[in-house]
Amino acid sequence: MKLPSLSSVLRLSLGVAAASLLLLAGHANSSAAPATKPLTVGFVQTGAESKWRVANTDSLKSEAAKRGITLKFVDAQSKPENQISAVRNFITQHVDAIIIAPIVSTGWGPVLKEAKDANIPVLVEDRSIDADASLYKCFIGSDFIKEGHMAAEWLVKATGGKGRILELSGEPGSAAAEDRKKAFAEGIASSPELKIIDSQSGYFKRDQGKQVMEALLKKHGKDWDILYAHNDDMALGAIQAIQEAGLKPGKDVMVISIDGEKEAVQSIVDGKINCVVECNPGVGPVVFDALAKIIAGQTVPAKTYNVDHVFDSTNAAKEVSSRAY
Repeated sequence: MKLPSLSSVLRLSLGVAAASLLLLAGHANSSAAPATKPLTVGFVQTGAESKWRVANTDSLKSEAAKRGITLKFVDAQSKPENQISAVRNFITQHVDAIIIAPIVSTGWGPVLKEAKDANIPVLVEDRSIDADASLYKCFIGSDFIKEGHMAAEWLVKATGGKGRILELSGEPGSAAAEDRKKAFAEGIASSPELKIIDSQSGYFKRDQGKQVMEALLKKHGKDWDILYAHNDDMALGAIQAIQEAGLKPGKDVMVISIDGEKEAVQSIVDGKINCVVECNPGVGPVVFDALAKIIAGQTVPAKTYNVDHVFDSTNAAKEVSSRAY
């Protein structure tokens, strides 16, 4: 019998080894975890009623893009019913998560239960809601109560606790308007000579802030000292009306607002606004950090608040150039 040559034996051995390696590689690949599917997230915004709101939208959009997340965006155009409809549409589309910036705080229970039944986590940002906490994962935003208290504290010190205040309040039924109004009133309560003589809603919009201020000026003339506006856009609109009425904002009457828009902080430098309380819109990184933990099955804090600051003549010139919105 003829024995196989040494080269034949080597070729056979190499072939068996190669086949074994392929088999092992195939087995390893079959047991490997599949690639993670990119997330699709629905985001329901209130609208685009102010520069602050636009900056808030941009923060979430840009952060989602950085992380490779598909963000389906809906502008509710300041209509609560549009927000509810958008959330239901996202549930139907089986998105991986839903982010809501609520226009009003009430009426969310039924649709949030629908999202929970569909195993879709919901995160609330900017404005809080009045709903069962088990129906959504967390709230991320600013502490509106603290903002109102900060505005009141500054005013009491600046005026010695005396003055007649006109208030431009925000969107009726919104957490921001309700909390800023309540907290400010609490903050000045210990100063009986500091009184709110009128309060009207400007819906957080500049044009309506101007229109409402015009009406208040016709009603009260010059018989007031202080304007407290729940956001910068209303304050900036009101300043136009004040100037047209022959008064000097920041001098003849004191102006206080909330948000921290660059234009408002610059108005402090220009002497037209006296104080601005910050409300940081750039929550995108915090929101998506929380979402990543939720998707991974981790627990996140029920509430996460921004750290906000107060701007006035002592620091506005230094801070204005660094304002991002």
